[in-house]
Amino acid sequence: MSAYGRLVGAGLLLARNDALLPRELDGLYPPGLKVLADLSRMAAGPSSRVGRPGERLARSLEQLGPVAIKLGQLLSTRADIFGETFALDLARLKDKLDPFPTDQARREVELTLGRTVESLFATFGPPVAAASLAQAHEATLRDGRRVAVKVLRPGVALRVAQDAAAMALAGALVERWSFAARRLQPRALAATVIRATELELDLRLEAAGADELAQVMARDGYMSTPRIVWEGVGKRVLTQEWAAGTPLSDPAALDLPGLHRQALADNLIRAFLAQALDHGVFHADLHEGNLFVAAPDRVVAVDFGIIGRLGAPERRYLAEILWGFLEKDYDRVAQVHFEAGYVPAGHSPAAFAQALRAVGEQVFGRPANEISMSRVLIQLFEITALFDMRLRPELVLLQKTMMTVEGVARRICPDHDIWAAADPVVRRWMLRELSPAAKAKRFAEEGLQALRNLGRLLEAPPQTAVAVVETEEAHPARWFAIGALVATVVFWLATRLPS
Repeated sequence: MSAYGRLVGAGLLLARNDALLPRELDGLYPPGLKVLADLSRMAAGPSSRVGRPGERLARSLEQLGPVAIKLGQLLSTRADIFGETFALDLARLKDKLDPFPTDQARREVELTLGRTVESLFATFGPPVAAASLAQAHEATLRDGRRVAVKVLRPGVALRVAQDAAAMALAGALVERWSFAARRLQPRALAATVIRATELELDLRLEAAGADELAQVMARDGYMSTPRIVWEGVGKRVLTQEWAAGTPLSDPAALDLPGLHRQALADNLIRAFLAQALDHGVFHADLHEGNLFVAAPDRVVAVDFGIIGRLGAPERRYLAEILWGFLEKDYDRVAQVHFEAGYVPAGHSPAAFAQALRAVGEQVFGRPANEISMSRVLIQLFEITALFDMRLRPELVLLQKTMMTVEGVARRICPDHDIWAAADPVVRRWMLRELSPAAKAKRFAEEGLQALRNLGRLLEAPPQTAVAVVETEEAHPARWFAIGALVATVVFWLATRLPS
């Protein structure tokens, strides 16, 4: 009942602020939606006449809590879809929310770390940024290093739990009553978002993610992150060396002397793709509030509360889909969708390739500032609905981050070509992972896995052995490689072939 109450309350709040179906868009609503908009304004209050639609929505989302604010942060990155003014009105949700008092932050630090603030920090200043779940303070360690101390908001865990219950209920209701929305799997989508937000409430996990991605980023140099100060890390506190550069959320950041906007946007796109494709782990919250920039093209990331991960099959599918679009090989893109199970087998790959061509050819070869991303997204949605393509919950963070990163890159450089930026990273992955040597290594690994399964089969009790056989019958390619001698020889050759 509490979740139902929060959903109703959220709807009433949006209606009171005229942020649900704003009056400024009345001329665009179809008749049925126009009636709903008129009804919703019966609950409108004085606040519905104050500010633009984006400002009213920002106020509403801030009152609704952390999960709603996350949605606003995502919307604020897509000026190319929702308009520059709307995006700027939502931008304050990234890091300019109202902070909580510094003395509360100090108490949280001492309770979490089990030591006084003075024993670790020479100075501990007021908050410099405040977001939905936490705020950051500038401080100085006893050894003189300048650091940022992130402290969770008091009571935020309860707010997230309440928001999670309401979101889970909303997903269940949408899935039950909206047939058209079922292919988007709203319940699974809600569960994915809820889980990611819950993980953000333990800053020890964020510190570990930042440390892991620092090593990943160092291999390519497209992006970097400040070092973690582990003695200042606890469940509700994280200490990290100060990020060099200017926050990208600062309007003056893109006017820094010597800044190369095109190279900066390229580095952002390539950093994300290199993390996802080459390493299977990526920063999944790359909005402007979490990015710092410096001339000529340096990008520094902070806030690793949301980390995305991809398994080897998903990385291969992603790379092949991107490569197919880069090469305009729509037949291959379509085939990969069927191989991955993204499109049900009953449909025609050739027809799906034709549909992909209808969208892709409108994008390639045209300046970015002439492409309406909202129109492209609408067309993609219509096409995927036509072919019963369902949302994959395990790819939600990837899709959300791709949308955010592209939006930020377009804000940095309005003429930015995401496909040209992606080309070197995707090409490198394809040459490495789909080379004869890579294929031989995968074949050898399948052979070794088959040998392990054979050992399990021989050692297992009869009933378990039957289950193993049934499982392996679904993968005949693995049994083709059975044989210790063959597997050993192939593996020996594969490890010596040039990459």
